Amino acid sequence: MSKMIRSISKDGSVLCCAVDATDMIARMEQIHHPSAVVTAALGRLTIAASMMGSMLKHEDDSLTLRINGGGPCGTLMAVGSSMGNVKSWVQNPYVELPLNDQGKLDVRGAVGTDGVFSVVKDIGLKEPYIGQVPIVSGEIGEDVTSYYATSEQTPTACGLGVLVNPDLTVRAAGGYLIQLLPFADEACIDVLEENLKNAKPVSAMIDEGMTPEQICETMLKGLEPEVLDTFDASYSCDCSKERVSKALISLGAGELEQMASDEKEIEVNCQFCDKKYTFSPAELRALAKDSKKL
Repeated sequence: MSKMIRSISKDGSVLCCAVDATDMIARMEQIHHPSAVVTAALGRLTIAASMMGSMLKHEDDSLTLRINGGGPCGTLMAVGSSMGNVKSWVQNPYVELPLNDQGKLDVRGAVGTDGVFSVVKDIGLKEPYIGQVPIVSGEIGEDVTSYYATSEQTPTACGLGVLVNPDLTVRAAGGYLIQLLPFADEACIDVLEENLKNAKPVSAMIDEGMTPEQICETMLKGLEPEVLDTFDASYSCDCSKERVSKALISLGAGELEQMASDEKEIEVNCQFCDKKYTFSPAELRALAKDSKKL
């Protein structure tokens, strides 16, 4: 489990969410087995979806983050729930690139910068809310910040980080999301800017053993932060044979009947958790009949 903390400044003008996502991203790596740079890229998007999801209001709310900047890893996607639980997927997990000019994993090079960063919120309305902004860096954190500033007019600072061991396991991962409320004054903004300037990368803070609460205290230093809530979040997939069946029905009766005519079982893998679901020819024909009723 990964621990998440949400804090607020004493005057109620600044919110801060922080998470130690090491266990979460380790589980992601165990499922997808990506290269080091893709672990860093997909890990950052996964952490962002977890924190952004935790800010949704209702239990059944969810959001989907998607980014494709034309880089070699293709599309990256992460789905977060209101409890901070998350699942994610990448089109090409096996990308190898040289380190960037700072000697770090080249997330920008893997993601690319020619495309859009999109957010889809399913919050119980007739149609989901969709917001998208041009990719500004491909580093994920800056793209989250740009989304909030452009689509939600909310001044935001987002820090995301994943440290990968030489054996490709996850050493440390975490993030923070800071948001100004409309009545935040200039003095408060000055304090935040100074804190952000002096703060270490969030992955370094996690690697040094800092807790999410300590990260919130660091980011809101001088603003007397108070903890709003603490909860556990995890990498978890809510797939089921029923959900996969609905996806198959959407293929149409003709396609399903063609698949059944081979008189062989088919196997469908969940892209988020790699769980396998098997359908017999008889089950495929039953789904074809259901499809005709739609």
